[in-house]
Amino acid sequence: MEGLVNLNSFAGIYSGKTVLVTGHTGFKGAWLSLWLKLLGARVIGYSLQPPTQPALFEELRLSNELKHVFGDIRDLNGLKDVLASSQPEIVFHLAAQPLVRLSYEQPVDTFSTNIMGTVNLLEAVRSVSSVRACVLVTSDKCYENKEWPYAYRENDSMGGYDPYSASKGCSELVAASMRSSYFPPSSYDKHRVAIATARAGNVIGGGDWALDRIFPDAIRALSQKIAVPVRNPFSIRPWQHVLEPLSGYLWLAARMFESGSDFAEAWNFGPLTSSAVNVKSIVEKIISVWGGGDINDLSSGQTSAPHEANFLRLDCSKATGKLGWQPVFSVDEAIEYAAKWYRGYYCSDRFNARDFSESQIFSYTERAASLSVSWAKHSGS
Repeated sequence: MEGLVNLNSFAGIYSGKTVLVTGHTGFKGAWLSLWLKLLGARVIGYSLQPPTQPALFEELRLSNELKHVFGDIRDLNGLKDVLASSQPEIVFHLAAQPLVRLSYEQPVDTFSTNIMGTVNLLEAVRSVSSVRACVLVTSDKCYENKEWPYAYRENDSMGGYDPYSASKGCSELVAASMRSSYFPPSSYDKHRVAIATARAGNVIGGGDWALDRIFPDAIRALSQKIAVPVRNPFSIRPWQHVLEPLSGYLWLAARMFESGSDFAEAWNFGPLTSSAVNVKSIVEKIISVWGGGDINDLSSGQTSAPHEANFLRLDCSKATGKLGWQPVFSVDEAIEYAAKWYRGYYCSDRFNARDFSESQIFSYTERAASLSVSWAKHSGS
């Protein structure tokens, strides 16, 4: 679908630019790589093999459309080689161990990947002169979660009960330290590199097949005509469609590319306040869109289950007021977008993941423009 996305989106910054995406074979990385291609970017991907089967990266047929390098983010020399050979102008760092429950089973891998991966990426950025903007994607779970009813702001304390959450808090501290030490905003005219971190909530969307995430778990169950297993039915999360935070990352990098140090800091990209609903409500909405199904409540047998946060919300007023970004979808719209993708995949012989995903990016962009969202309206003039 050539010309699907208006290249003036994100100020037209990405057209003709070389962009490195780490973790491009993952769920969010594949969606981001596709969107960048539609915006006219030359995409370089550095990642491990796709983490699931099926895998969105393969369903989107991206391997022949970008420079595709398999590598471990913990391999500093490998990272340096990729940056030296590709000379990217913009970097998105998404490579990570992204699962809370897996982090209990694999704490060493989680800490080494998420913390040293961030160190290595920024050290590799230091080794080249081409990079102008770098967005490091962490998580809403980087905050010290006090289970209070207030939404977390960017200046709240870092923390983390489980290894995954703690690793993301540490990644934020690494980013702040490396930025202060090597890329201080006050000296931007000398180094010309802007470094920012991006914190998002629980993302949903077509093509996620990870284990222990409620949406893919629900879709697997529904596609097999069995009841959807629910561990923590009343846990509240800030649910958002994957295109929401990705639009934030893209706009943040574009603004840094344009304006340098003005935006080189931490940012929350969460959903509308009304989208912070409990897991049971999410599953009920998925079942409704799917057309039927049941819930298997497992909460009574969870006495020895690993700890997971019960309540967490993000305050995105900074991104809205200073960056000009805002969420587009309600939680019902986000679920509908995601569920329709999966219904097509599992229920239609004519479903084309690439075409359908492109059409969802296009309609999301149009919706943002109709709401006068800055990233969708900005002409770059």
